[in-house]
Amino acid sequence: MTADVGVPTVRRPLAPVWLWVSLLIVAAPLAGTALGETPIPLSTVWQALANQMLGAGYPLDPIDQGIVWAYRLPRALVAGACGAGLAISGLVLQTLLRNALADPYLLGISAGASTGAVTVAVAGIGAGFVPMSAGALLGAIAAFALVVGLARLSGGGPGARGAAQIVLAGIAGSQLFNALTSFIIARSASAEQARGIMFWLLGNLSGVRWNDVGLSVVAAVTVLGAAAWHIRALDAFAFGTESAASLGVPVRRVQAVLILATAMATAVMVSVTGAIGFVGLVVPHAARFLVGTRHARLVPVSALIGMVFLIAADVIARMLVPGQTLPIGVVTALVGAPAFAVILIRGRSAS
Repeated sequence: MTADVGVPTVRRPLAPVWLWVSLLIVAAPLAGTALGETPIPLSTVWQALANQMLGAGYPLDPIDQGIVWAYRLPRALVAGACGAGLAISGLVLQTLLRNALADPYLLGISAGASTGAVTVAVAGIGAGFVPMSAGALLGAIAAFALVVGLARLSGGGPGARGAAQIVLAGIAGSQLFNALTSFIIARSASAEQARGIMFWLLGNLSGVRWNDVGLSVVAAVTVLGAAAWHIRALDAFAFGTESAASLGVPVRRVQAVLILATAMATAVMVSVTGAIGFVGLVVPHAARFLVGTRHARLVPVSALIGMVFLIAADVIARMLVPGQTLPIGVVTALVGAPAFAVILIRGRSAS
């Protein structure tokens, strides 16, 4: 009988990383489809998908078939796309601004997008010529431009003071656009419309259908592709704009491309689901905790965590209160607010 002594054992992964990632991308929406106040067995989910896509002819209850195909699956796909898109948007903004608290919600981009969408949908300004998502994009760009301008006027610049000014300006801009949204609703919407819009603004996936899936996936892939294309530039921006410029990064062009992609993705998400907070704030920090600060790993891992997080949040929103579906923004806030507090405390300890 022999024994190996002093020879380190090298553990090989059970399967390539790309295989685990592929399985997660498929498994998360399927789990989001199967779980709910009324659970549906995975075998039924598979059979419903096979009936719809392959014409398999499994004898299923029409109600189960309809719930899986017309309600839960598009809802899970939109939740996954929005989670990935918002997480990447938060990661990009935190890197460009070198501020751990930056995300589309805190910087007023979500509030501006909400104002733009409500202006088109309720006030009717541009309706028929301007789609709701385009109105949201214009609102998001206007909000970010206001925040950047306000930060510069208040003396913001490179460094910690500039980052703090951006966050303060974002809070002011967010409050301003939230007030504009409330004013438009109060002036133009009926009582029933106002109730529905206020519920939607908290983040709501109840009205999501298949025609929303394509738009959400395109927005998520666009911002993910923009971040992946500029991975080395994002690594350089982590050391500041001056360092990035000294490394040959075209600072202005890269900032414009990434911020426009971020605003576009946020605007599309808001026009589909309403404003969902804390995803872009919390998920990048969880990804950094898991894989470090290199963006070659941060970008895909943030997208994956964001996808799983928002699908799970939607399942919890449907199951937390029996007989009632909560706005998904309530669930993300219940998780995100304590995480926000932890980030603040850790930032104080680090300084």
